[in-house]
Amino acid sequence: MTSERRDTEFHIRAQDAADGPYELDIDPDRAGWGHSSLRVLRLPPGGSHTFATGDSEWIVLPLNGGCTVTADGGAPFELAGRKDVFSGVTDFAYVPRDAEVVISSAAGGRFALTGARCTRRLPARYGPASGVPVELRGTGNCSRQVNNFGAAGVFECDKLIAVEVLTPGGNWSSYPPHKHDESRPGEESELEEIYYFEIAAAHGSAGLGYQRVTPSGNGRGTDVLAEVRSGDAVLIPDGWHGPSIAAPGHDMYYLNVMAGPGAERAWLICDHPDHGWIRGTWPDRPVDPRLPLYDAPQASGTRAAPEASGARAAPGGSGTRAAPEVSGNLATPEAPEAPEASETPDTLPPADTLQAADTPQAPDAPAGDPR
Repeated sequence: MTSERRDTEFHIRAQDAADGPYELDIDPDRAGWGHSSLRVLRLPPGGSHTFATGDSEWIVLPLNGGCTVTADGGAPFELAGRKDVFSGVTDFAYVPRDAEVVISSAAGGRFALTGARCTRRLPARYGPASGVPVELRGTGNCSRQVNNFGAAGVFECDKLIAVEVLTPGGNWSSYPPHKHDESRPGEESELEEIYYFEIAAAHGSAGLGYQRVTPSGNGRGTDVLAEVRSGDAVLIPDGWHGPSIAAPGHDMYYLNVMAGPGAERAWLICDHPDHGWIRGTWPDRPVDPRLPLYDAPQASGTRAAPEASGARAAPGGSGTRAAPEVSGNLATPEAPEAPEASETPDTLPPADTLQAADTPQAPDAPAGDPR
């Protein structure tokens, strides 16, 4: 019974946290923590929604469809969006705390609002799809794709970290299990995390997946074994999380939203000591040939940089070479080009630290990131 109550507390099924226009509305009060938030907004054709950002910064990320985002009556950001999360990288908009934001959509769609309580008020900005580093991580049946649109060192925020992960049917991701529930300077960050899932339908079935979280001895003793379906979320205040398992035939998408109390915005993780050895096997296995599901589009009118389409591993490599990292400070309120081709900006700033503690890393891997 205890395990069942814990599953119910941390596994939020589709529509169980709906509120007004939001299909999903998770704030710190609902989650019982201090920082991370996620909303999923559905707009009908011609619809619009106004909200106050309050004490949090937000990224508006199209799940399907496009929209216009305006903060405090400023110049609008036109987001081209995408057909769905399995069809392409999307552009996005950052809006600061203490602002009034209007989201409108001529054709309608669904939009994720990833949020984090913060102290600094940064400027509203547009994030082009062409600036999103796309990486392949792991090999064999641990292969997955990561779209690092809001990763530390890629796009500037005060506290918010957010990425998308795509896992081909039958594969495991978020593996080896890892944690980030205590502050150990230079080794581990304290970060609350939300996983939001969508599962690709196949052969008339909506599909499913599984998410595991086991207690680490810290915090609330989070213990979850959840069967997840499209629209579900799993809250991870603490604990070893992973694997995320995609059922055969059904690709899995999840959106990770993270934030914490640390002064440094960094994603430092620790692998589970019983499972971290798996990284050492990756260089001997090929990347799943189904990946990438798609690449980032090219920026119109710019010079291509080497490997501009994202990280691709050579057969037999680790499958985890980091893509070029790009700044989130280059955007203007001008309307974006439609997402159709792919290059990276000519100037690439240094990245924030991203590493794991206690576990040897596979060659060429971005240190410690199990996504």
